[in-house]
Amino acid sequence: MTKVAIIGAGSLVFTKQFLNDMFNTPCMAGTTYMLMGPTMWKLEKMKQYADQLIDKNGIDAKIECTTDRREALKGADFVICTFLIGGNDAYKYDIEIPLKYGVDQCIGDSLGPGGVFRMLRTAPVIAELGREIDELCPNAYILNYVNPMGAVCTTFAKCTKAQVVGLCHGVQTTLDLISGYTNVPKDEIDYVNAGINHMDWFLKLEHKGRDLYPLLKENMEKPEYYKNEKVRGELMRHCGYFMTESSGHLSEYIPWFRSSREALDTYCDEPMFGGETGAALKFNTAIAEKFKNTDVFSIESGELEPRSKEYCSYIIEAIMTGVPFRFSGNISNRNGSIANLPLDATVEVPVYADKEGFHPYNVGRIPAHLAAMNMSNISVQGLASEAALTGDPELAFWACAMDPLTSTKLTLRDCRRMVAELFEAERKWLPQFEGKTLKAVEDVEIPEGTVGVPVPTDPALAINERFGKLAE
Repeated sequence: MTKVAIIGAGSLVFTKQFLNDMFNTPCMAGTTYMLMGPTMWKLEKMKQYADQLIDKNGIDAKIECTTDRREALKGADFVICTFLIGGNDAYKYDIEIPLKYGVDQCIGDSLGPGGVFRMLRTAPVIAELGREIDELCPNAYILNYVNPMGAVCTTFAKCTKAQVVGLCHGVQTTLDLISGYTNVPKDEIDYVNAGINHMDWFLKLEHKGRDLYPLLKENMEKPEYYKNEKVRGELMRHCGYFMTESSGHLSEYIPWFRSSREALDTYCDEPMFGGETGAALKFNTAIAEKFKNTDVFSIESGELEPRSKEYCSYIIEAIMTGVPFRFSGNISNRNGSIANLPLDATVEVPVYADKEGFHPYNVGRIPAHLAAMNMSNISVQGLASEAALTGDPELAFWACAMDPLTSTKLTLRDCRRMVAELFEAERKWLPQFEGKTLKAVEDVEIPEGTVGVPVPTDPALAINERFGKLAE
């Protein structure tokens, strides 16, 4: 009998889709699904929906609910993570406080001040969860959907011996777009992608041995195509490769598209995830308001929907049956899957799943300029993870200060002020920082008009002066 624990199962969209996918997977007959979250009424609503599917479609499955994480984990074969610590209440601060200081984020869930503080809130739960998994279900596989994906998976690698993989849908959805941009069926595109989550590069795009990049680049110069991909299209013009995440996401991870009003107006003026300010927060808030007083499951027919393209059910099926499944996964680089990125980083590469677990593809070295862009994000992720686990507010400050976007907008003094305000606003979700304070910025004027203190002559300058006279 298989047991699947879903941690954060109150998620309206994900849990509904995941259960529907699993009910479509024959090898999962007889499985018990443990729905765990902090709010029982949400879990019971999800159970009511699932039981309706089970009864109407004759599915062999059992649904249980609990607010006790240890109960959910005990004896689990698979642990699915999908939660947001602090919810929209905390997320609002992630977006609004940096914006007050001039740091304009579109999504703010993976990098930037928003991504850093989401990590600070999430890490204590990841650390506890990792220890509990090692104790209660040491042979379980962890499938993570929690953002910031790279930093969370890096933290999981430090906190558990279990096999962990992070899952995103950026590759699948971008392939849908590339299929449309090149008029080639998606399932006929031969590709290799490598990089990090939300900054993963299509190193190879072919159709029956023909390189698709010339056609993609040619079409991206047409206004009707470029309009959809202002950031990704512009970056591809310069770096030669298309990226796997939306333009809105990408605009936050590099310093060139949100650093000025002119840049924002040129590249980030499309609504929602094309780069609009606070797009994801607006979307989340609208969804929450829509369903606040609406029983969304009351309109469900009870019919089983077709299995989606989300990787999760296919990975579990591969582990259960031994039939390999290839997907794009976020996994530790400890075996050097990408040779020119750090071994302790989390990378996104092709991964095979089978009875033995996860087997990342060895990509080798990726082009140096792509690795450099990845490294700018990995550095922030590493600092955020370390800050979150140690409760060191100075490391949290440096994670924000080293962020590619923040560093184009703020001095170190203003960055420190912003981080201090974020700490104050989100204190109740940051228990590891209790009793610790960020070093204050002294509000003193920078001296002006003073005479420099005399210093000894620089030997190098003296030598240059001598050679200059000789040359004369």
